[in-house]
Amino acid sequence: MGNQLISICIPVLNEFANLTELIERLNAVASQESSRYEFEFIFTDNQSDDGTWEFINQLSIKQKNIRAIRFTKNIGHQKSILTNFSFATGDALIQIDADLQDPPELIIEFLRRWEKGFKVVSGARFDRSENWFKKRYRQFGYALLDRLSDHPITRNVGDFRLLDRRVINELMKLKTTEPFLRGMISKLGFPESLVQYTRPDRKLGKSKFNLRELTKLGIGGIFGNSTVVLRISIWIGMAWLVMAALGAIFYIVLKLLGAQLPQGLVSTLVIIFIGFGINSFMLGVLGIYITRIISLIGNEPIAVISETLNLDHKKYLKRSNLKNE
Repeated sequence: MGNQLISICIPVLNEFANLTELIERLNAVASQESSRYEFEFIFTDNQSDDGTWEFINQLSIKQKNIRAIRFTKNIGHQKSILTNFSFATGDALIQIDADLQDPPELIIEFLRRWEKGFKVVSGARFDRSENWFKKRYRQFGYALLDRLSDHPITRNVGDFRLLDRRVINELMKLKTTEPFLRGMISKLGFPESLVQYTRPDRKLGKSKFNLRELTKLGIGGIFGNSTVVLRISIWIGMAWLVMAALGAIFYIVLKLLGAQLPQGLVSTLVIIFIGFGINSFMLGVLGIYITRIISLIGNEPIAVISETLNLDHKKYLKRSNLKNE
C-alpha cells in the first residue's frame, strides 16, 4: 500500500490561534506514516479575518503539500467540507476540524481500520467536555435525527472521519445545495468502523457551533435526509379531518335528539384558527422542500472560489457545482 496519497481536509474560520499546533501534529503523523503513505493538507477558508488565510499562505510557500481554497464569503461548515472533498485527490480522505478537539493522532488508527477494508472510519465521541445543557441538547438532536432519518445515522459521530476514494466518488454524484454529510454518507450504505475517543474542550479560539448553529445544522439534516416530516404532515392533516368529521356527527346527533345547542361562535372561531394553523404548518413544510428543489433546478453553486494556493482550481470546477469568482 506504499505511496498511496492521503488527503487531510480541514475547513477553517478564524482558527489562527490553533494552526501552528495543528500543523505540527499533522506533520508528526505524516512523518510516522511516511513509509506507507504520502500526505496532502487541504484547507478551505470561509473568509477568516484573524490572519488565518495569511498564515496558511506562508505555510504553503514552505510546505508544498499544503493546499488551500478561499471562498468569496462564509458558505458554512458542511459546504466547506464538501468543496474540500471536490479538490482532494487522495486514495482516502480524512476530514478534521482545526480546533484540535479531534486529536490528529487518531488518524493513524483510522488508517489501520482502512487497511482492514473499511470504507468509512468515523470518530465516535465517547464523552465530551462541555456544559450539561449543551451535551443533553446534542444527545437529543442526535436521537431525533436518527429517528426521523430515512437512513440510520450513527449517534455521537460528527465529521471527523476517513472516507475511501470509492465513497467520495459516489458522494460527488449526489446533487444537493444544502449538504448534510453525515446523512449523505449514511445513505450510501458503506460499512463503517467506529473509533471511540473523548473530545476535550477547545483550548484556543471561539467555537463556531453555538446552539443556534447546532439547531440550524440539525434542521438541515432532517430536511435534507428525511421525508418523515412530509409524512407526519399528511397524518396530522388526516387526523384533523377525522376529528372534524367526528365532531360534526356528534353535533348532528345532539341536534336530532333535540338538544338546545348554543350559538358556538367562540368554538367555531377556535376551530377555524386551529385549522388555519395546521394548514400554515403544512405549507411551511412543503415550502422548505420546494425551496430545495428550486435550488437544485437553478444549479445554485455550493461555493464561489476567491483564491487558491498550490492548486490549479480550474480543472476541479467540473467535479461539482462550484464556481470561481
